[in-house]
Amino acid sequence: MTLLITIIAAVICTAIWYRRAPQDDMKVSILCWMYWGASLMWLVDAVFEYAELKSAYFTQSFEDMVNDSFLGLCVVALGLVIWIITVLIKDPRGVMHDALLHKGTSSSRQESH
Repeated sequence: MTLLITIIAAVICTAIWYRRAPQDDMKVSILCWMYWGASLMWLVDAVFEYAELKSAYFTQSFEDMVNDSFLGLCVVALGLVIWIITVLIKDPRGVMHDALLHKGTSSSRQESH
């Protein structure tokens, strides 16, 4: 399930990135690289686990599937958090800069009155 969830996230992000590829002002490419990297990691894990378990690999218990799903969703959420922090630091549209600059000027205006 972790592999499936991260591949779905990677495909969605890649489609969004490809649609806006020349600009990429929101740095969606970073999110694509993270999700494709996670997908590759889970693929390697699945190959080695299949080599160890053979056909038993496909007969997971419900509890294992729920745990794998939760782990996959956590990986997607962590990727989103890292991407949001990166966008806020890079501030491609200058929103944070304008917000901080505007807040600084309004507080200095109140002090002068």
